[in-house]
Parts: sequence; C-alpha cells; structure tokens
Amino acid sequence: MKTKQNKHRGGNFDDFLKSEDIYEDVCAAAAKRVLAAQIADALAAQHKTVADLAREMKTSRAAISRILDDKNYSLSLKTLSRAATALGKRLSLELVDA
Repeated sequence: MKTKQNKHRGGNFDDFLKSEDIYEDVCAAAAKRVLAAQIADALAAQHKTVADLAREMKTSRAAISRILDDKNYSLSLKTLSRAATALGKRLSLELVDA
C-alpha cells in the first residue's frame, strides 16, 4: 500500500527564515538568548548577584545587565569570555555545517 504525501506540508523552517531574509538575525538572537540564560543560571547556582559579578569583572552592574539582556546583541566575545571566567566557566564557540 502506497502512502500519500500530505499536499499541505511545506518546507522547513530554516528555508522560510532565509526566504524572509531574517535567518542570521534569528540565529544571533537565539544564541544570545541561550548565553544569557546560561550566565543567569550560573549566577543563581553560585548564589551570586549581578553586583557580585560586576565586582569580580571590575565593571558596572549596567554592563552585567546588558550581558543578561537577551535582546542586546552588541557584546564582544571578550566581554562574554570575561563573564564566563568570573563564573568559573569557559566560553566555547564553534562553526557547524548549515
């Protein structure tokens, strides 16, 4: 017995984002959201406050708030790496096939 293809099935979501010309923006937003959540989780697990992290990084609480703001994409890798180090972590980035 042959199964019928669903005529209402579309393409994949990545193709849709690319066709709308927003793929890179969405990927960057997702990556920043993940990093912000991981840093917030590490702060909570270590019972540290934003002020504690700011003191360790020798920066302001506003700078830490920008790191934790999942809508702020204008952070340098150095800043993210410094935050990771202050939390006893290491920043790891990689390129993967699309």
